[in-house]
Amino acid sequence: MTLVALAGGTGKLGSIIRSVVESEPGYELTAVLTSASEVSELDGADLVIDATHPDASERILTAALERGARVLVGTSGWSAERIERIRPAVERAGTGVVFVPNFSLGSVIGSAIAASASRFFDFAEIIEAHRDSKVDSPSGTAVRTAELIADARDEPVAAPHADQPARGERIAGVPVHSLRRPGVIAQQQAILSGPGESLTIQHDTTDPAAAYAPGIRVALAGAMATTGVTVGLENFLDLGLGA
Repeated sequence: MTLVALAGGTGKLGSIIRSVVESEPGYELTAVLTSASEVSELDGADLVIDATHPDASERILTAALERGARVLVGTSGWSAERIERIRPAVERAGTGVVFVPNFSLGSVIGSAIAASASRFFDFAEIIEAHRDSKVDSPSGTAVRTAELIADARDEPVAAPHADQPARGERIAGVPVHSLRRPGVIAQQQAILSGPGESLTIQHDTTDPAAAYAPGIRVALAGAMATTGVTVGLENFLDLGLGA
């Protein structure tokens, strides 16, 4: 039986994760932490799941590593640079940390397809939209997609006039544009362009609970089977896409 402590279990994502953990055989939820909780409530957990806030996430992760627990991070705001800064602590702890920017299998597959296809196009840009209450931008999903696109290519994407603020924030050289507005849950468009044509790969989340549950199950198993730092749910999926 895997003992699980969930930080941020009363939030939107945390509530979905809690429901999955409670229904999944082989896992026992032993603690649900809120902003008023003490980190000592993580004691005894084999796996700590972080679904908190960008400002609180690192504190939870550090406390979990100090206790020798594995960690599954679902909180946005972890850039590649920030992840690299905590890698030595993970290695010292001898455990594993899995960062999942998006638990939706469709979103993960869409990002992987965009990365693979971007090798054939000079231009790539990302437009992402989320609800107006989302506190971070660009989204963790868009950041991860941009990083995957950059990693898949031999040359940087073309980004003319990138010095102009209206051209979006450049993540790994890829322009990313964020929309925050009511009436939307989550949407991402990866737009690839070349001479005479363009390809748009779009993913929409319409029901987070239904969309995230399969990916959360994949992430739970992956988090308990790996050591070191792992970024992205795609590492636990056989997508069959060539690099």
